[in-house]
Amino acid sequence: MKTIVVYRSKTGFTKKYAEWIAEELQADLREYRRVSAEELHLYDTIVYGGGLYAGGINGLKSFEKSLPYLRDRKIIVFATGATPDRPETSMELRKLNFTEEQLEYMHFFYLRGGFDFSKLGLIDKFLMIMLKCKLRMKPAAKRTPDETGMLAAYSAPADFSKKKYMDELLTLAREN
Repeated sequence: MKTIVVYRSKTGFTKKYAEWIAEELQADLREYRRVSAEELHLYDTIVYGGGLYAGGINGLKSFEKSLPYLRDRKIIVFATGATPDRPETSMELRKLNFTEEQLEYMHFFYLRGGFDFSKLGLIDKFLMIMLKCKLRMKPAAKRTPDETGMLAAYSAPADFSKKKYMDELLTLAREN
């Protein structure tokens, strides 16, 4: 079974998982801009990963354009973000990023990554500064633990990525 891992990463967390997954599956690894729809037809299993930005999976919309022609392949999508993995998080991400039809032939996993403000581009930094201001306006006693942690991550990068988070994804990818 031939497998490819395709990813789009802005701050390195998605790339880290993509490299780990490719290594574990002995799969080819490509940055999403360096793979064509024609090339994807050479693979039985296609894994796509992107970071979360305002609830959307980075690069997924572009990647999805070639997916309807690949329904006979195993397609696995993963997203990375700083938020802890909770059932409600994964359910919300499914609703925001996939149609019900897509979920019939695609598999989705959320892998906790991290946050490094220093690696963001100018536009992303501006958006995150706006979020920081909004969070700081909220009284500390009313902030959720996630909000408090997010504020702390602005000054000290946070990396929560762990290989064990990939276990279910790897099990599915290895199934015939």
